[in-house]
Amino acid sequence: MTSGTPTASTGETLSSPGPTTTGSRPSANSPTAPPTRPQSATGPSLAAGEAFIGHYVALLNHAYATGDTGPMMAASDKGCIGCKGVADYTKRYNATSGTLSGDYNDRLIDVKEIYRGKSGRLGGSATLKTGSYTERDSPSASPVPQGNLTGTMEFTLSPSGGNWVMYEMEIKE
Repeated sequence: MTSGTPTASTGETLSSPGPTTTGSRPSANSPTAPPTRPQSATGPSLAAGEAFIGHYVALLNHAYATGDTGPMMAASDKGCIGCKGVADYTKRYNATSGTLSGDYNDRLIDVKEIYRGKSGRLGGSATLKTGSYTERDSPSASPVPQGNLTGTMEFTLSPSGGNWVMYEMEIKE
């Protein structure tokens, strides 16, 4: 979101800290603990919602590396169809299983907009970029080149326990 842009329903403004990247992915042989929610992503503010998007991308990357979708799903609403779709994908394709290799991490480039709707949920979109990687149906299958794409994540966040969770998302490439 451009600095100083008013939100749709409250007139509240939010400054974007600029491009953000996620940390490096763990190796397939030594998965790390899932990322913890940063202090900046706690609470019900628009700024916390924007920081939560960065945290959620880190949770996605953890799932891609390990196949462990539990932390990502714990930060998602139980009815999030897009979240379940990504979880199903990462259970099948992940670095630990030998079915993903290369630079498969998503990088959060920018949260282009974020606004509070009448329902109290936050909505918006973010730009994501991925590197060049390969998928395999099994570790011994032929690699299928993927990646080097920039896409848009459209999202809706819902309040839960005083913080934001992913209510729905769709990633368009």
